[in-house]
Amino acid sequence: MPLFGSIAALLFSLGYWIAPSAWAAERLSVRAGLFEHSVEVKSLEHLAKTGEVPSSLKSYKFLLTPTIKQAFTKSLYVDSALVEPLLADLFSSPDGEKLLDQLSKALPGTDAQRIKDTFSLALHGRDALNFLSFVRAYPDATLTVDLAEVAKIAVQLNASAWQNQMMSPRLERDLRVEANENVPLGIDPTVSGNEAVSMVTLRLKDGTRQRNIPVDIYYSSNTRGPLVVISHGFAADRKFLRYLARHLASYGMTVAALDHPGSNIAVLVKKALGMRVSQLLPASEFIDRPQDISFLLDKLEILNRRKGVLKGKLNVRQVTVIGHSYGGYTALAVAGAELNPKALRGFCQAVSILQRSPADWLQCAASELPYGRRQFRDPRVAQVIAFNPIIGNLFGNDLSGVKVPTLIVSSSADGITPTISHQLQPFKQLSGEKYLLVAIGATHMSLTDISNLNSTVGQSTLVQEVMGKDAESMRQMAKAIALAFVEQLTPAAPTYRPFLSPAYVQSLSDEKITFRLARELPPTVDAWLSVLNLGNRYADSDESEGKPSILKAIRGYFINATEMISPPAYCSGQLDRLFTGLLNTYDSDRYYWDSLA
Repeated sequence: MPLFGSIAALLFSLGYWIAPSAWAAERLSVRAGLFEHSVEVKSLEHLAKTGEVPSSLKSYKFLLTPTIKQAFTKSLYVDSALVEPLLADLFSSPDGEKLLDQLSKALPGTDAQRIKDTFSLALHGRDALNFLSFVRAYPDATLTVDLAEVAKIAVQLNASAWQNQMMSPRLERDLRVEANENVPLGIDPTVSGNEAVSMVTLRLKDGTRQRNIPVDIYYSSNTRGPLVVISHGFAADRKFLRYLARHLASYGMTVAALDHPGSNIAVLVKKALGMRVSQLLPASEFIDRPQDISFLLDKLEILNRRKGVLKGKLNVRQVTVIGHSYGGYTALAVAGAELNPKALRGFCQAVSILQRSPADWLQCAASELPYGRRQFRDPRVAQVIAFNPIIGNLFGNDLSGVKVPTLIVSSSADGITPTISHQLQPFKQLSGEKYLLVAIGATHMSLTDISNLNSTVGQSTLVQEVMGKDAESMRQMAKAIALAFVEQLTPAAPTYRPFLSPAYVQSLSDEKITFRLARELPPTVDAWLSVLNLGNRYADSDESEGKPSILKAIRGYFINATEMISPPAYCSGQLDRLFTGLLNTYDSDRYYWDSLA
């Protein structure tokens, strides 16, 4: 998913190198104002392979900090047959033309065609793409790099990650509470309940919209409480939060986890080869997804009255929707948030291609919708949990339509849906009963047990993820907080209310991930959000235009600050193989083909 927000990172990823061709650049000329120095590419290759600073780079040893050296080992592992047509489509778009213009400035003496040709040659060299493979594919003997222009690109490209790093210590400190053990004795919401869980799969057909929607229903003999609906993220499927569905069902809840055709892993695998950037996510999917939820509830309401194993187990009049990532958007849409394509278009036109996070690339697909505001509220939805949701500007910075209790979970090291623009700012827009849970040190994929299901996945091509055993506390938190939240719609609400307290959530922390819970943002955090939002507004402005520029301030701050920030311990997983593994990891439970038309 984050490929297209990370293309420019190829210029800064050093490490795994390819054999030189007859036309390869042999020297790299670094320019900074009037200063210019040339180094041999083989010296950089030596540093990348061994970590040792060769004699030709001794005078620059003070610049080769541990952070920079670590960057020399970074590579993107890609399939050229998949990526090349996507790049070609990107470069032919208006956004791509702007990107090529910025890269041309950073690489003086090049032009758009030469950059495109170099990318093509580098893609066919090996599966590993990085700065040195790009240099070796460059058709001149010397490649010149302008550090001032590179700094501008770097500020835009890494703005979200830097903001996350700046905000994390503030959240950890200012949301901390004193320990409080005032929780019910004999109840541990992280432990499975006493009910035996069964699973049945329905295949629902929406003839009106020509969509076939598979749904896994988790249930027990003694059903109680509301129906829970789980909506997966982009390029995932209904198995993504299977452990959570089983956990809730073990307490008597009935859980329906559906696939969204058009944005699940199955459709992405089918269209992988030859796919264009514009085809990754159809704009219509932002309309179809919330309609999938309402369609599902309509069909389950009928099924609840029919004879069969599910009769009386589907309380569709009282529904909790749980969504992850793109599913978080879906959950908020059916809860009453209005899709606002007009406001989204303004954002997507104003923000440069390099400033967009992966979530921004996805949300901007909705800007093609010709409609005004769109309302998908379903009155049967009583509350919402949104894990790492894609929100951004999809609702035009207005969540006033959401009247039901809402819990937003944000991960501080999320490289897909940055916490500030996609969770913290939207949280402020909620006016009803609301909770914000921050997982400091966690990433976008930490919530899933997907790495435990498929332990043979390869290296991540794009983003680093805290997963597997390192993220066990994240899954324990999800089970406890989801159960306590759903129980608020049952007579057991008072018993489970203490598990929605900041003190209890904080107690679930471990040495890798720290949890904080708040009902409102404290003034100190709110003030930081205002400052960082100002930085977003002017991140690509130019002092010569009379606008306030923060480029110098950001550069100066991060040159010093990045050395003080310890990155989380990462477990890597190749997302496409990882999700494909899900498709082959189904329960051995029986399948039930529903003939509802």
